[in-house]
Amino acid sequence: MAEAHAAVAFSFTVTPDGYDVNINHEALWAVWESGLISWRKRMLKLKNNIRNGVFPASPTSWLFVETLILGLTLAGMDPSFGLMETIHKHTPGINTAPHKVGLYLSTVIFATIVWVLKWLILKYNLKLLLTYHNWMYEVRGKMSLKTKLWFMLIRLYGGRKPLLMSYQASLPKMPVPGLKQSVDRYLRSVKHLLTEENYKETERLADEFRKGVGNKLQRYLILKSWWATNYVSDWWEQYVYLRGRDPIMVNSNYYGVDALLVTNTTVQVARAANLTYAILQYRRDIDREELNPILINKIVPLCSAQYERQFNTTRIPGIETDTLVHLNDSNHIVVYHKGRYYKVYIRHKHRLLKPCEIEAMLQKIVEDESQPAEGEEHLAALTAGDRVPWAKARKEFFSKGRNKASLDAIEKAAFVLVLDEDAHDYDPNDPKRLDEYGKAMLHGKCYDRWFDKSFTFVVCSNGRIGFNAEHSWADAPIMAHLWEVVVTMELELGYSGFPLSPCPLACRDLLSPHAWLLLSVVCSRRSKTGSVWTVSAANF
Repeated sequence: MAEAHAAVAFSFTVTPDGYDVNINHEALWAVWESGLISWRKRMLKLKNNIRNGVFPASPTSWLFVETLILGLTLAGMDPSFGLMETIHKHTPGINTAPHKVGLYLSTVIFATIVWVLKWLILKYNLKLLLTYHNWMYEVRGKMSLKTKLWFMLIRLYGGRKPLLMSYQASLPKMPVPGLKQSVDRYLRSVKHLLTEENYKETERLADEFRKGVGNKLQRYLILKSWWATNYVSDWWEQYVYLRGRDPIMVNSNYYGVDALLVTNTTVQVARAANLTYAILQYRRDIDREELNPILINKIVPLCSAQYERQFNTTRIPGIETDTLVHLNDSNHIVVYHKGRYYKVYIRHKHRLLKPCEIEAMLQKIVEDESQPAEGEEHLAALTAGDRVPWAKARKEFFSKGRNKASLDAIEKAAFVLVLDEDAHDYDPNDPKRLDEYGKAMLHGKCYDRWFDKSFTFVVCSNGRIGFNAEHSWADAPIMAHLWEVVVTMELELGYSGFPLSPCPLACRDLLSPHAWLLLSVVCSRRSKTGSVWTVSAANF
């Protein structure tokens, strides 16, 4: 375990001749780089929080208002109608300052008040406008005068160049439907599923609920709607998804497939590298909030909260309920190939690895002829089965030591990449092949997808791609957005060389020794009495 010792920055040894202190400069440099990345992200997040907090206004609009009012003041005009003079006379610290200094300070305070009022008016007008929903029920192609006026006002108050989370504070809260309305809808939904006798009994129980405990529960629900951003989302996530004890494979997880009529390349590692790079660029856009929010008709914003957990997220099994664990960042992905797990780092010297660098590492994985350790190949079957046995096994075998460290390598990855051994494709003359393709993405062999990860990216042996996504962290349109963006980005990245690849495979010979240290292998060792995992690093 030389690599494990190298991770220690300091070593202190006492000998009969004295003491010996060794400093590992590479480890210290890694700590320094990690800290820099962390602080850069914090500063960027602070900057984005400020921009989102004042949206639909902007920080530059404050500077514009300050300059305008200061210019009018210097021109001998009083845009405040005496308010600046009042601020000058009654504000502690300003009233004792020289006249010119006090005048400038009171002008800045007044301009700031004007800008804050402007921001609040824009924000709450936008929030009020977004409560209008009748536009959704109008016939497509036709639009009432009221809706046209509404669209114009949305454009006026909607702000410019929004970040991914800019609209979150302006979105209206989901209204709580009336109790009678909810009961009536429930009865309409079950009427055609019950016999007449059973329906009358259900109707009686529903009426009893509405007149009794339903009123009390309705008051609690209204109280929660005042307090929470969305009165239903946390309960929906908890009781519809996380408390389910049945297997999430098939019952909850969903899948997506490739653009069937387009073939970019049949080289597995080349396409895997290009799309892995595209996915990581997409993750960077989410972290920086540079991804454009979804706007219906390019005007009406949708909530962007679900994007936050798209990466670095894992569903952890529990006895009664599962939990979603999300990390702010992850420096590696996990690759599964022929029953073996590999931990692949994705950054080097403050930057993401290029497609050719990722491809070279994936090629080494494909060329690796070592056999899976005992139990390693079928390990992911635990995530495919019932949740309670998986929770018990995780607590018993993966709660400490090397087992825990190895499992952490998978659960803390940005996502899981599967280099599949099978080939799948679309054949218009054989519909069964598309069914097989879909089944491979939905469940595979039941042990070659890590179903607990937010998503598993699958690349078939012939270059076809797909994904399997866990459902509790977000709805399907969030994954569909990722899929649309990365498949489109692939066309921009392109392929070169023969066979087709992001860059010639010979580039691996040009990589520095440090770049090859970015590839580490996660191996498992299982004994007859339980699981004992070890983590080793391989320098190829």
